[in-house]
Amino acid sequence: METIADLGEHQLLQRLKPYCSEAVGDDGACLPPVPNGWQLVMTTDMLIDGVHFSDRTMAGFDVGWKAAAVNLSDVAAMGGLPQSLVMALGLPPETPTAWVEAVYQGFSACLRQYGGQLVGGDTVRSPIRTLSVTATGVVPREYLIQRHLAQAGDVVLITGPHGRSRGGLELLWQGTPQRAPALVLAHRRPRPRIDVVQFLHTLPPTPIAGMDSSDGLADAILQICQASRVGIHLNSDLIPLDAALGEQFPNQALQWTLYGGEDFELVLALPEAIAQPILTRFPESAIIGTLTAAPGDFELDGSQTFQHFAPPKA
Repeated sequence: METIADLGEHQLLQRLKPYCSEAVGDDGACLPPVPNGWQLVMTTDMLIDGVHFSDRTMAGFDVGWKAAAVNLSDVAAMGGLPQSLVMALGLPPETPTAWVEAVYQGFSACLRQYGGQLVGGDTVRSPIRTLSVTATGVVPREYLIQRHLAQAGDVVLITGPHGRSRGGLELLWQGTPQRAPALVLAHRRPRPRIDVVQFLHTLPPTPIAGMDSSDGLADAILQICQASRVGIHLNSDLIPLDAALGEQFPNQALQWTLYGGEDFELVLALPEAIAQPILTRFPESAIIGTLTAAPGDFELDGSQTFQHFAPPKA
């Protein structure tokens, strides 16, 4: 089995060049100008072997897809459309060349589906496989989404069910992915909601607060509320539970929906009049609560707070 040590850095870079923009080859990338009235969005994320992925649960293609998707999701969470990405890899010398190529294949496949170009990167020797990706996007100034823009009376809308990724991870840990392939796919191939952002750009401009749910639905709601200094009344009956998740893990479904993480849906706080066309366009989306003027007022079903409902610490 060929390793990157066998191939050498220069030959490895030549092997990976087809997955990059044609402009790759200089010391830096020259990015397209930002159109008038638009703003540049920039984000970065790292994936570390044993923390964010492992050979037990993800192939190289999946790792590459996820590395692209998590960054595109951050761009979408700001209301942006993807533009350019760079990826740096830290790799042990014994890393199979085929694994590295598979990472780039998955990365490129995600960009082909959701947008953006790989315009550069770097490779270095490292004791642990590490991927660091930086992405840029652009957003019309009046459509910029930020966490602090929520207002009392706004509804909280999620763009799809949660808990799928956590359920898929559990099936992979158990060695039974065939029980619910859709949950496994949700974990291995997260989908950044660029489609929702594109639709938002067709609606009348209005202040929207939001973020993605990479760290869990409950965390996203709390982050928005704290940044905007508002409270929330959340109704668990309105939170959609994925059918496959409920079937496979009936006792954990609600907890994983709230706290599982890595679902990469958008969590938006916005006027109900703007939420309605989103509900029509995206049937899996749902309004799950309403914001209040009382900071720290985090109610679930009229009584429990998020803190009371939180899972026990390990």
